[in-house]
Amino acid sequence: MSRLSKRGVSVVQSPIRAMSTACRKAGGINLAQGVCDTETPSCIIQGAEDALRSGKNSYTNHRGIAELRHAIAEKERREKGLTLDPHKEIVVSNGATGAMYATLSALISPGDEVIVFEPSYGYHTATLQALEAEVRHVQLPLYEDTMPWEELENLVSERTKALIINTPANPAGKVFSSDDFMRIAAIIAPYETVLISDEIYEYFLYEEVPHCSPCMIPALQDRTVVIGGFSKTFSVTGWRVGYLIGPADIASAAGHLNDLYYVCPPAPLQHGICRGLTELTPSFYTALRQNHQEKRDILFTALEKAGLCPTLPKGAYYILADISRIHGSTSLDRAMEFLRRTGVAGVPGSAFYHDSTGDHLCRFCFSKDREIIVEAAQRIEQAFA
Repeated sequence: MSRLSKRGVSVVQSPIRAMSTACRKAGGINLAQGVCDTETPSCIIQGAEDALRSGKNSYTNHRGIAELRHAIAEKERREKGLTLDPHKEIVVSNGATGAMYATLSALISPGDEVIVFEPSYGYHTATLQALEAEVRHVQLPLYEDTMPWEELENLVSERTKALIINTPANPAGKVFSSDDFMRIAAIIAPYETVLISDEIYEYFLYEEVPHCSPCMIPALQDRTVVIGGFSKTFSVTGWRVGYLIGPADIASAAGHLNDLYYVCPPAPLQHGICRGLTELTPSFYTALRQNHQEKRDILFTALEKAGLCPTLPKGAYYILADISRIHGSTSLDRAMEFLRRTGVAGVPGSAFYHDSTGDHLCRFCFSKDREIIVEAAQRIEQAFA
């Protein structure tokens, strides 16, 4: 008998971390891990420093400091027209990943069915596996902005406990529209299905594409949990401050589990994030989008010139490319050979699918400094000239 639990055996190291390790050893350019290289706004750093120096270093409320919850509620009112109770409907957690784990722990029992759209962020699937959920997959097309409605309709049933979406999506950049959500609302209406919307990339949108959240759709408000965070927007991936927004009963249960798992995010860092939410102006977010759209276009052009059929994302900051012409028996082999050949690391496409669908793909992140993206683009073009 194994000394490890089924959970301990089933969850393995993320391919993202594996490729980052291989990249460091090779001295390459790491476009595998989704780490922002943009500068953290000074007001956020100052807010955390002020909190540290004023002695705000103890445990916080298990839902997060009141100031931050109120700031999140105000953000949602201003941007989405929502009226939220910061004491009952918002929980601050240890990153969006922590918020997702607390939410799913509150909702999912072993054997419950959960639907995930593919290509999907691997941590979502790994979390569901750890909770012993039955995962069902619906595949999204890569090169056309359509939805497989018939497939989704056939899959949703009274056994469907939850449906997870990511908008804008990692890795393909899909952005769900209000029409998409209204159609989803109609499909899940006969059941008790909860919609979980990971919106960590909400400010990374291109060509004036608007961000829409299912909580903005009246028919979905009482059955939606929004997962959000600040790691990407404020370039503080190591701070681990995220949040969930949801109906009071779900938020309460998730809050107690959040307390059990994490106690609370670091108190001074919550104050730093709060400073950013209250002091940064719309121009910050506009510049963020423009900066990333420029880098997206640089990398997309290079991959296209190399004949690698890249996707053009409407949101988030990743591009999927077809590396089937690279020699290798597996997706990981091809990604490793791509790293050896170009000095640029990506994530094997198999990390985003439950089957072999993504074996010919590789994901590249363009959230690095512009100079790094330009260098990576040059290396790719030269390698395939």
